[in-house]
Amino acid sequence: MAKQSIKEGAVTKDYSLDINEACKLLNEALATEILCVLRYRHHQIIAKGIDYAEVAAEFEEHAKQEEMHMLMIAERINQLGGNPDFNPATILERSATEYGSHTSLVEMIKEDLIAERIVITIYRKLIEWFGAEDPTTRRMLENILEDEEDHADDLADFLLLQIQLLLAMNNLLVC
Repeated sequence: MAKQSIKEGAVTKDYSLDINEACKLLNEALATEILCVLRYRHHQIIAKGIDYAEVAAEFEEHAKQEEMHMLMIAERINQLGGNPDFNPATILERSATEYGSHTSLVEMIKEDLIAERIVITIYRKLIEWFGAEDPTTRRMLENILEDEEDHADDLADFLLLQIQLLLAMNNLLVC
């Protein structure tokens, strides 16, 4: 059996999932990660405000991790015999998140937190879909999910800190 269809690489005849659907789902996740990298890099560059350097550094760290996710997913699509779709013309329509348009630090953090919460939900569904039928992809997605949950936690903490700092500044101005 292993000698048959050797051109298919890691995909053997006992792979029970629909390969086309698996690659479609992973290409949607890939588009989402590409957009996350772009949004975090944009936010890293334009961040201004209270403690902006610390928040910009966090945006940079998240961008690097999202890029790792992007490459992991692209590699897995390739292993499954699919074509990782990096086409810039279709990224927005395939992505589950938005690029974002805000320029205030608090709003950028909110945009990123919302995006993280969306991808957390998506990765949970993908983990369930791949389940026991494709443990390699499932484990990869579980690792990505763990990072995304950490990102959401970090962003929620930064959002709270930014709001507290803004309130403190308003109190100083009122006094």
